[in-house]
Amino acid sequence: MRYTKEKIELEENGYSVLSNLYSEKEISKMLSCIENAEQDESSFMKTKDLFAIRQLIKNVPLLPDLLFNEKMTKLISELYQSQCFLTKAIYFDKPSKSNWFVAYHQDLSISVDKKADLEQYVNWTFKKGQFGVQPPIAILQDTITIRIHLDRTDRNNGALKVIPKSHLNGVVRTESKDWNIDNEFLCDVERGGAMLMKPLTLHASNRTTNGKQRRVIHLEFNKHNLKEPLDWLEYYRIEKIVDKSRQIS
Repeated sequence: MRYTKEKIELEENGYSVLSNLYSEKEISKMLSCIENAEQDESSFMKTKDLFAIRQLIKNVPLLPDLLFNEKMTKLISELYQSQCFLTKAIYFDKPSKSNWFVAYHQDLSISVDKKADLEQYVNWTFKKGQFGVQPPIAILQDTITIRIHLDRTDRNNGALKVIPKSHLNGVVRTESKDWNIDNEFLCDVERGGAMLMKPLTLHASNRTTNGKQRRVIHLEFNKHNLKEPLDWLEYYRIEKIVDKSRQIS
């Protein structure tokens, strides 16, 4: 069980898709955990177009044992040769009748525990009781997003579209549309599969047209500590998990 191909694709193209990361039984257990979680108004958001849970590990504490199975821990150990940690975990449920789309953008904001006036930390926000900030580009470049798909996802229910290699251009002004949409790639992902992505990769999604859900667990990993006095809002160490997977290889 090696993920060399996916790692190369991620570095070169800014994304990669893999299947069979989780079994049907594991997916069912994850969904049961999420559905039975005690709801905290500050972290749970529900509208007719979206259901989301922020700080997922904190709010669904039984989930990590299911998320970090043998395949997932092996994948993380190959993506990060050094120690890394989870910095963001969100559950998204795009309902079957959802009628919204997301235009091309980069994920430039991280969630932190406080606000501080620091060089290279810009574009501060405060939403739902959480501070967000755009950090130095090195932190964004070393972030890896893993999107776990709890439903089969294709062009008809909001699969992500990406512009390959766009992460190599650094932070771009999306309003300039300085990229070639002819290179657009649609990331179909099977239930139990995952999409790997660099946050600087330009990505978008369309409206749902087939009446099917799109449930995704969005995880972000990094290896950098932030400049004092800032700290990550979410910080879940996975050192032992990575060590365990390396013993398996």
